[in-house]
Amino acid sequence: MTRKSILYLLLISLSPAALRAQEIVTGLQYNTVLSKQDVMKASKGTMANEISLPFFDDFSYNNPVPDQGKWEDKYVFVNNTYSNKQITKGVATFDILDSHGAMYDMQTPSGFAADRLTSRPVNLQYPASSNIRLSFLFEAGGLSDSPETNDSLSLQFFSPSENSWYRVWSTKGTERKGFRNVIIHINNQRYLQKGFRFRFINYASIARNIMDPSMIGNCDIWNLDYVLLDAGRSAGDTIYSDVAFTLPTRSLLRNYEAMPWKQFREAVFLEMGLAIPVTYRNNDNIVRNVTRTFQIRDVYQNAVVHSFSGGAQNTEPGSDVSYKANLIYTFNTSFADSALFMIRSSLKTDEFDPKINDTIVYYQHFGDYFAYDDGSSEGGYGLNGLGSRNAMFAHRFTSYTEDTLRAIDIIFNDSFQDANKRAFDIMVWDDSNGNPGNVIYRKEEVMVESGTSINGFYRYYFTEGIPVEGDFYIGWKQRSETFLNAGFDVNTPHKGRQFFWLNGNWNISQVEGSVMIHPVLGMPLLTGIRENVLERKSVLKIWPNPAGDYITLSIEDWPVKSSAYISVFDLAGHELIRAPFSEVFDISRLSKGMYIVITQIDGRRAGINRLIKSR
Repeated sequence: MTRKSILYLLLISLSPAALRAQEIVTGLQYNTVLSKQDVMKASKGTMANEISLPFFDDFSYNNPVPDQGKWEDKYVFVNNTYSNKQITKGVATFDILDSHGAMYDMQTPSGFAADRLTSRPVNLQYPASSNIRLSFLFEAGGLSDSPETNDSLSLQFFSPSENSWYRVWSTKGTERKGFRNVIIHINNQRYLQKGFRFRFINYASIARNIMDPSMIGNCDIWNLDYVLLDAGRSAGDTIYSDVAFTLPTRSLLRNYEAMPWKQFREAVFLEMGLAIPVTYRNNDNIVRNVTRTFQIRDVYQNAVVHSFSGGAQNTEPGSDVSYKANLIYTFNTSFADSALFMIRSSLKTDEFDPKINDTIVYYQHFGDYFAYDDGSSEGGYGLNGLGSRNAMFAHRFTSYTEDTLRAIDIIFNDSFQDANKRAFDIMVWDDSNGNPGNVIYRKEEVMVESGTSINGFYRYYFTEGIPVEGDFYIGWKQRSETFLNAGFDVNTPHKGRQFFWLNGNWNISQVEGSVMIHPVLGMPLLTGIRENVLERKSVLKIWPNPAGDYITLSIEDWPVKSSAYISVFDLAGHELIRAPFSEVFDISRLSKGMYIVITQIDGRRAGINRLIKSR
């Protein structure tokens, strides 16, 4: 899988060519995932006063912040979407966004210290002959903006007896792609003590002369992977006895990452994939035999619906394997309106092999919308420059049966000084020989809004449903030359389905990735709660019920359980409480009576239950 980096056009020139209208992709002003970390579990492990050797982290967990059992701070972003060269799944990304996902206040074109990653105290009270070495892999840029030569990534060691930090390694920015190995011998007595720490810091700079403040965004990216500190290591000890998953698993559908359940049932043979695609790597210097197993679970029914072995295969040293496990299965469930399936892929490796990176999970969602993107935004997209006042963007979708378009979900990234808070027109077109055709709906002068869901989407409702069947297009028409800064997923190529209109012509988008816009189809959307929504089996568990002032909540088999919100409604559909998910939930403010409890995870409805407040 090859993808170019995000194209960062920052208009640093005043020449006419630089000012002409064009497609622009820039970095994020705000990381929505990190902005929600206060409602997420910040660590996998337990905080320790001092860590014993070995110290190891390959960032292969699902949490967006570093494991707080190993690291003291939360500034870097743990993810598996900012690189496609990682040797195990997950990297720690250094950028110019702080621990809350916002740009650092001290940002300057001349350079500043941005993210840092600081280890918890490590016991290094060893003799100098112990051959203690720290190794790690780093990458400049990855799938995002590469740091310039005046930017850098540095490593510092802490001397407990001197209470001082010392820089021991650094590298300057470069356009070179891919990870590089570094190994450092620690034999100086100032570090060989209890309470030793180490930290990585990136020094970044924002671009000068940016003409449109809505285009200011994240830049100067570094990715860090496979940090290992241990004794008894040689200078050449950069080969890891580890077979691991690397790239994320993608949708099992042929075209979409997500689609309405009704639409899938009409197009099973067109949309159901024939394989589960996985990518893993043998990081060892010997041939390793790997057995692959796969499981599909219906999350709503809490039942395994399909499992099989992908067999065993010898994997050559240092090689990447892209494997497609033949799939003889079609998604099916007893629920009529939506479905959620968990696809778990696992590797069976040698006993000495680290197990944390031997399993990878993907959730296949069927709700009320189509999506080409994977739900994670790595950049911002827009049309900018002279002549873009009436520019239009369109994304093609296919309705496999007669249906009704009810709303459009769009991510609009936060922009510097809210520069993109402008009016635009929502547009819907029919198809004309593979291009947007006649306008079949237009909603004028709607405002760019920040997302209300956890993953950043904002839903624009239509006053009346729009009949659709076959190919149709959704998008917008600009009312100014301002860069609107829509969410952009660099990991899912749009395959010729995105178009932009400039100077009287429709053009196929030249950027690699998907603009994050979803058509919402189906029955009329409700603002209240109807009793029949309770007919679905819920994955939200509540007890006791009836309850007093507190209830205990549990959500099974959902990703990032704590990235959820709980809402309590009365029977008329009025939302009375909305708060981050908590296992113990305070309902003392409610009067005695019956209520509806709904949980949403990543903006998706996960569970619905009746609740009786007894006192």
